[in-house]
Amino acid sequence: MTPSTTRLLANTTSKFSSLSIHANRLPIRAFSQTSLRKQDGEYNPLLKPSSLLSKLSTSPPSWQARPPTGQAPRDRARTDGNGGNGEVQHLLATNIMSWARNEPTRSALDNQNTEPTEDWGPAEEPFHFHIYAHKHNTHITVTKPNKNAILSMSTGNIGFKKGKRGSYDAAYQLCAYVLDKLNQGAWHRKINALEVVLRGFGQGREACTKVLLGSEGRLLRPLIRKVSDATRLKFGGTRSKKPRRLG
Repeated sequence: MTPSTTRLLANTTSKFSSLSIHANRLPIRAFSQTSLRKQDGEYNPLLKPSSLLSKLSTSPPSWQARPPTGQAPRDRARTDGNGGNGEVQHLLATNIMSWARNEPTRSALDNQNTEPTEDWGPAEEPFHFHIYAHKHNTHITVTKPNKNAILSMSTGNIGFKKGKRGSYDAAYQLCAYVLDKLNQGAWHRKINALEVVLRGFGQGREACTKVLLGSEGRLLRPLIRKVSDATRLKFGGTRSKKPRRLG
């Protein structure tokens, strides 16, 4: 054989010998931990990590056994017999569905229930809708039974200037604006009784009455229980100022 052939056989023999050495090591490193568990009979396909939906649906909680609303979520998890995992997972799933439907979440509802409510005064006292209409302007103030104001506006607040503030149109737009603000704040659901208090003999008196009887007052009109007049009238007293006379 030529020297080149001898050199080629030598290289081939060395490669086969190295493969045989590595082949002896292959059975030791060929099996992973899963393969070894399969050989030992410890492998269970049910132990594979399941998806998020399967985790959330495996253990539905019992909302009947919920603790009081004021209790913190961490305390509720501690009181659960299974560590609170089932209730927390169901709460997470409920919140995800609420976000998708654009609805308030469970935590938001809990916060609404735990917020302290304001004392509005005696239950028999109604809400008040004050209309003060005089020659130069019209003022509307809506108050709670405890006399705290909900909204107080005049025609100047909606853009009318100077002599236009005492006009019929200005008072009409003011009353419609106030009713719209009350409807936006859902006060028609919180008010159980409403008293309309009229004061003065300006053009706004008739304008506000038309608005309350029209389509703008359809939500608050059924709540009106009383209409009263608080116009201040003078009985005796000091002599009035001399009226101004032109010409």
